[in-house]
Parts: sequence; structure tokens; C-alpha cells
Amino acid sequence: MLLKLFNTLTKKKEEFVPMEEGKVKFYTCGPTVYGRPHIGNYASFLMADLLRRWLEVIGLKVTHVKNITDVGHLTADQNADAGGEDKVEKKAREEKVDPLEIAKRYAEEYLEDEKALNMLEPDHRPLATETISEMISLIQKLVEKGHAYDAEDGIYFSVESFPGYGKLSGNTLANLGKLETGVRVEMKESKKHPADFALWKKCVGENSDHVLRWSFPGGERVSGVGEDASAGFPGWHVECSAMSTKFLGEEIDIHTGGEDNIFPHHECEIAQSECASGKPFVRYWLHKRRVNFGDPSTNSGRVEKMSKSLGNVLSLPDIIERGFSALDLRYLFLSSHYRSHTQFTWKGLEDARKARLKVVEWVEDIAVETPKRASPSEESASEKVGGIKEYVQRFVNAMNDDLNTPEALSIVFDAMAWSRNQSELSDEESAEISEFVSMLENTFGCFGSESFDIPDEIVKIAEEREKARRAGDYQKSDKLRDEAKSKGFIIEDLPDGQKVLPIERRK
Repeated sequence: MLLKLFNTLTKKKEEFVPMEEGKVKFYTCGPTVYGRPHIGNYASFLMADLLRRWLEVIGLKVTHVKNITDVGHLTADQNADAGGEDKVEKKAREEKVDPLEIAKRYAEEYLEDEKALNMLEPDHRPLATETISEMISLIQKLVEKGHAYDAEDGIYFSVESFPGYGKLSGNTLANLGKLETGVRVEMKESKKHPADFALWKKCVGENSDHVLRWSFPGGERVSGVGEDASAGFPGWHVECSAMSTKFLGEEIDIHTGGEDNIFPHHECEIAQSECASGKPFVRYWLHKRRVNFGDPSTNSGRVEKMSKSLGNVLSLPDIIERGFSALDLRYLFLSSHYRSHTQFTWKGLEDARKARLKVVEWVEDIAVETPKRASPSEESASEKVGGIKEYVQRFVNAMNDDLNTPEALSIVFDAMAWSRNQSELSDEESAEISEFVSMLENTFGCFGSESFDIPDEIVKIAEEREKARRAGDYQKSDKLRDEAKSKGFIIEDLPDGQKVLPIERRK
């Protein structure tokens, strides 16, 4: 079965065929660094990481770009033309520090979270503030081609110049007045059409106090504040088009993000990119549906969108403080299909932790066990009905079916049960199980062995216990094991020695 993905652009599953055989150009909308991202933000980043991993597992060479927005993302981003304050500058003003200091601090925290969640490092991670010249070049090209115009307060993209506006979201010019609640189209005197959006905002009027500003068209950073029509800052939408083009070219294979990005952000990306290049921008659009929040104290059935504006967000440190691993959260989010809403509750996270650790234990057992070998005269693995090959093929088929992770994980547990019921395994079967384990970890990224800090006191108890076992003093050995258990650790006996783990790993 070939890989099929649900394309938001065409509203159907399509066979994935990259533009260049064996290679994939992949762009992911990254975070706006005005605060530590909440766990709901990570759901779309984890979906992108899963997709990239699977593309590489099936043998494709992926060039992955994931940006960091440190200027230009305004508070009213639900508007077709975002207004309000710059999110980074607003936070900087609250904390009375330089905006770039805010961006740097929260970018570092974001990267810490990515590492804890075991996300692969992208090939390029551009900052918006480092790509201003590319944005200006793109804006100039759109003006020259008649797709953008200069107004008193900024440079706007003319949506009427692009007949394809609305093809991703369905929010065409004909129905923009009938948009869902929460998405607004506002008309300014400077705009020709209510849906026209700013590519560049001038530092005049309500934007005269904007601190992060650059000269236009020079692109040099300008210090100070006040009315200055020759200085300005980019609109949020133009940033991703410029950064994507800089590192991947004018046409790319895949673009991912959260469903909240479909309109207006991704719709505007398409319009400005295709008008500038005259070519199709993205072939496959994938969007992760949102994370809903169950009552964190009662685990009730009440559901609401996880959002900073609603004040119901959790950060990764909040998860870890409750005794969970970042990889437990990774498993929770990846265990539901990316096109389904994920409901977060503490009970759900606890169930995810238990399920993940069952797989981790199996993976560790595969690594340390020396299975019995079938004699050469017995039926070979390749001739057996079913066997591990069957589970591998089913797993591959599930992942190729639009990343059907719930089905894929169900097959993993079936494979675990099968392998543990085998009294004997041939060399071929053992090798195939090991290959499957490697595929599984490379795909999901949360089943590898984790390192734990074992207190010196527990290490000494384990060493004394090992000496007692070797001396045949099993009464003392059992007493020392119980002592370790009372302190929160379990000592397991393996063919090649002891293994010490926190008790929570065996819950």
C-alpha cells in the first residue's frame, strides 16, 4: 500500500507523490515566541514530527523547515487582516524588557520542550527577524505584479487580484460576509477590499510605538519609536511564504500546521506565494485538529478548546510536575488520529503513560533477552503462517493510510502478545522483531529506553543485593530488594545482571 494523506486543499485522501522522486520539501508553521507554548500547541508540531519520521522510515529524503516567529504576529490574528498589538512586544512591555529578549527567552524554552518531546531537529529553523530582506523582496515583487498596493498605513495584498482566494478554507470572496463566529473581516479606509491583508505595516498611527521596525525597502533595523512612514514591520502571513521560499524554493510538497491556521494564515500564504511565483505553492496541506481540555480536577465530560485566552492552558513543565514524562504526552497526542480532536484529561494521560510503558518494557525485553532458537529442521519463519511479518505489514499499511496511528498502535500490542507467546524463535524471526522494534521507535519516537537518576543510596543497596545473591544469601537479597522498593525503586533480575527502575515504570 502506498502512502495516502488527507489533503486539506482537495478535501480527500490522495496518494503522496513528491515532486522530485525520493525527496520531500516540507514546511511546518512554528511557534510565536511570546510565552512558553502550551501543550495544545505541541499537538500540531508532534503531528509534523510523526509525518517527517514516517516519510524517512519509508525511505524518503526530507528537507524540513520549521520557523520561529519573533515579530509581526498580532493579537487579533483571527481577523482576515490581523490587528491589535504585536504579541512579542506586548509581553515585553508587560515585563519591561526588550522584545528580542522576550523572543530569545521563550525560543530557548520552546527548544527545551522540543528536545524533551523527542522531536527531530529541522534542517532549517529561520527566525522572522532574520528574514526581513526576503520578505521585502517578496512584497516588492507583489507590488510590481499588481497584486499589492501602497497605502497610508501599510502595503496590502489585493485579494481580488487572485481568483483562487479561498480554495483552501472555502472562505471565498463571495462568502466572506458569512464567516464563522470568531473570524472577522474589517474594512479600513486605506483598503480596497475588506479582506485585503497587510504585507507590511508602517509605523504610523496605532503602530507608531512599534519597537521592532525596519526601513523599507532597505531592510535595516531602525531604533526608536514614533511616527515614521519609512519604517515598519512585516505582516504575519508574509513571513512563512518568505522563509519557505528561501530554504525550499517556490514550490513545496508538504505544509503542516494546526487547523486554526487554515484561515486566514494559510489561505493568505497561498495567495501571496502563488501570485509572486505564478506556480502552485503547496501540493499537500495537512492540519492537526485542536486539543480540547477536560476538567483538570474532576475529569468530567466538560470539553472546551485549550486556549490562552480561556486561561485553561498547561505547559510541559506542568505535565512533568505532576510526575509524567514528556514522552507520555507525546504518546497521548500521537495515539489519536491527527484529524480527530484530542481531549486532554489527567486520567487520559495516566492511561497513555501505562500503555506507553508496556511497549517500552517489551522493547527493552527484546533488547536484553536471548530467545531460544528453533533447530534448523523446524519450519522457518518465512514459511510460518502469519508471524511477525504479518504484523509488520499491517503496521505499515496503517501508517500509510493517512497516518492511522490508533490502528498502528493496536497492531503493536497484537505483535507484543504474539511474540511473548512464542516458546522458540528462529534467528530470522528474532532479527525481524528487532527490525520492527527499530521501525516502531523511529516512527513514534517515544519507546526508547529512558535514563533515570538513581540515588546513590539505591545504587549501594543494589550492589549489596547483588553480592548477597552471588553468595547465595537469598534472605538478605530479598530484604535489600524490599528496602529499595520502600524507597520507590524496584530491582529486577535479568540474564546479564540487575536493572533498577523507579516503581512508577512498572505501574
